[in-house]
Amino acid sequence: MKKLTTASTRSNHKPLTPVTPNQVGELLTEEAIQKYLSAATADSTRRAYRSAIRQFEKWGGRLPTDSSGLVRYILKRAEHLNPRTLDLHLTAIGQWHQYQGMFNPVTDALVQKTMRGVRRTHGKPKQKSKALSLQHIAALTRYLREQPATKKNARDLALILVGFFGAFRRSELVAIQVEDLIWEEEGLIVRLPKSKTDQSGQGMMRALPYGSPGACPAKALRSWLEAGGIDSGPVFRAVNRWGSIQERQLNPTAINDLLKKLGLACGFEFVDELSSHSFRRGLSTSAAREKVGFELIKKQGGWKSDATVWEYIEEGQQFSENASAILMKKMAELL
Repeated sequence: MKKLTTASTRSNHKPLTPVTPNQVGELLTEEAIQKYLSAATADSTRRAYRSAIRQFEKWGGRLPTDSSGLVRYILKRAEHLNPRTLDLHLTAIGQWHQYQGMFNPVTDALVQKTMRGVRRTHGKPKQKSKALSLQHIAALTRYLREQPATKKNARDLALILVGFFGAFRRSELVAIQVEDLIWEEEGLIVRLPKSKTDQSGQGMMRALPYGSPGACPAKALRSWLEAGGIDSGPVFRAVNRWGSIQERQLNPTAINDLLKKLGLACGFEFVDELSSHSFRRGLSTSAAREKVGFELIKKQGGWKSDATVWEYIEEGQQFSENASAILMKKMAELL
């Protein structure tokens, strides 16, 4: 023991300063705070904020900043960025200041009024994904069933039917695990441990009743699991060009690519407008055309906002529930 002490005193390294219990407690507290602060924001939002900060700094901005710096940034980027993107940048910059305990320059009256002017000058309607109708889903289903019986085609068919009838977001689709599937006599229940509208992790359930063999998402999903020999872990997985199923879950962006590829093969004229959100818009608008009730549509999609659901219902019924249509029918009787 004495030799060890002597050796340590001859070392060029300075002796370590003992850490007190209070300091250990402070470190653990700080680590716990960072953990929960991180969990409070979705990963996608955090990535978007980081990207916004990088773009601001690439332009020449420095943090912390002030209102005059923000106004210069707005004036420089207003001609090139969508106002919604610019709003996101300001939100990220404002959040940075708030988390640092500093005054948020985004709230300055000049910054806010400048942005109102930008929105009125450059604002455009938000680009919406094309809503897939029942006819479109039928066309995609027929196409896949006409193709060779490969594992990839089995996966794609299950993904299309489950995605549409379950009104899933792409993040929800790729996150589904075999352990989240509850098979019942009436159909399949998919348990979502967490979703965009359930960040607190209370869990959500999405029911898929059994349907006819040609249009049943539950049966298509079971066929895919059996074909892939998948009994645990991610349900929707990447399949390479040799037909080998990967262990990892499918990349969310792959769903958009798949929809565009299948849409092109089916001769859809709106391929550029297809995305994973076409499932949710499609289910809600198609259900509205069939006079499905508001509450059932809201429940199936897991929407929290009534306004969003009513927007989809109005879109789905814009021709059937139309004052002009009623008047034109009446006019035809008078001619």
